[in-house]
Amino acid sequence: MNNSRRVLLKSGASLGLAWMFAARPLKAIAATGIPQNEFKAPVPFSFDLLEEEARRLAQYSYEPPVNPSPGVLAEIDYDQTQRIRYRTDRTVRVGNADHYPVQFFHLNKYASDPVRISVVEGGQAREVIYNHDLFEIPVGHPAEGLRAGAGFAGFRIMADDLKTDWFAAIGASYFRSSGPFNQYGLSARGIAINTAMSKPEEFPRFKHYWLEASPEPDGGINVYALLDGPSIAGAYCMKTKRKTEPDGSYRVVMEIEARLHMRADVDRIGIAPFSSMFWYGEDTHLEPRDWRPEIHDSDGLAVLTGNGERIWRPIINPPHVMTNTFSDRDPRGFGLLQRDRNFDHYLDDGIFYEKRPSVWVEPLDPWGEGAVHLIELPTDTETWDNIVACWVPKEKAKSGQRRVFRYRLSWLDDIPFPKTLGQTIGTWSGIGGPPGLNFNARPAGTRKFVIDFAGEIFEGLGRDSGVELVVNCSRGSISGIATYPVVGQRHRWRAMFDLKVAGLDPIDLRAYLRKGDAALTETWLYQVFPASV
Repeated sequence: MNNSRRVLLKSGASLGLAWMFAARPLKAIAATGIPQNEFKAPVPFSFDLLEEEARRLAQYSYEPPVNPSPGVLAEIDYDQTQRIRYRTDRTVRVGNADHYPVQFFHLNKYASDPVRISVVEGGQAREVIYNHDLFEIPVGHPAEGLRAGAGFAGFRIMADDLKTDWFAAIGASYFRSSGPFNQYGLSARGIAINTAMSKPEEFPRFKHYWLEASPEPDGGINVYALLDGPSIAGAYCMKTKRKTEPDGSYRVVMEIEARLHMRADVDRIGIAPFSSMFWYGEDTHLEPRDWRPEIHDSDGLAVLTGNGERIWRPIINPPHVMTNTFSDRDPRGFGLLQRDRNFDHYLDDGIFYEKRPSVWVEPLDPWGEGAVHLIELPTDTETWDNIVACWVPKEKAKSGQRRVFRYRLSWLDDIPFPKTLGQTIGTWSGIGGPPGLNFNARPAGTRKFVIDFAGEIFEGLGRDSGVELVVNCSRGSISGIATYPVVGQRHRWRAMFDLKVAGLDPIDLRAYLRKGDAALTETWLYQVFPASV
């Protein structure tokens, strides 16, 4: 897992479930890689018991994690963390299945709140005890001063050859997958509390994980987690599978059930949140910032609304924090996607932005009224995640409530898309007016937008087929509307228009192609800041 361009967030720990299992019978658990004496005694485990612990926690005030040996961890900076290696011969084979090898992350300066990790087999859980022997630690390294039993920063699920990982959980409630092309990008997390509000955001954390080989015939690994934070406690079950696609890429599918118990009222609770990075793209690289043409982990938000409308909103790097909401009832899906898979559009042969995974969320139950929130923060670097997307229920979370959310989260190349609609494959803009005019002859305060759509829906359609562009703006005026098939490109259609604006307030644009009363494409949305026109 490459963390060189991501700041590690903090994780944590607490007492877990031992209090409620003391009188239950114990049973030995088999796990390869770690000697049996480096596990705690087995205790019964189930998802229902985990929820009982979350319910119990929610009845009491939040207790922040205790940082073990803070002086020692303060010395384990990025460089010192890179010197620590997990021993391959200590790899835990969950369920004795070779395709579920698990290794652990060492605590460090940036991930200093200890996480507990247990292995489950046959309804019994045994916690792994932190020990120096699990890691290759150089002589004289600060980590030698960390006591046994201190805990871990997180864990990762390895590929069969133990050379790479395809799933990792570290920091707060964050987790992510390397997706279809073995390249990490955006991150998911268990919950978002008061994101992009005037009050401080809260970062609940997964304090204890339980790992279990799935009993289902088609396999998978079940990741259970206990969430704890100032306003919330929760029990999570994440049934995780990695599938190989016919083209050799991978699809990681997680069926997640979150049983939440509220400690306090929360103004904004974000369900199925994930964070990504967008510095600039094809439409926003207005001046040289870096030699690479585009730099982003995701290039757009896709939404499949409850009534079946498909929306595509290209991500932007705004001049100030912006929150856009897409109101809906019982959404069918939403996600942050990396649609542009062309290496030549990025030219980065070190971290391969064209290989970053897309993430798609599909509710498994009706979620009722609410909105997909897209939060965009300004950035001048690729180091920080500055994009957040999540579902925010209309009903606010109240103290004492139990709320359950079930959804499927897929890490994939691209989402399934109907052949009856065209997809947005590119957005560009520039100076308005007819091309070829002298710059001083161009109309003032006008910006031209060009959108390319692609899909089999355009087969057999030409300039005289009655295809029209429907475009609206929240303010300003639209002119110069044109749409036509791109010369020499099969199934590719271009739409363009000019936007004339005055004033400084943001402008929302909405456009799609239609023929008669039938939409030919998904709905393209965009936000314009007049200062850049």
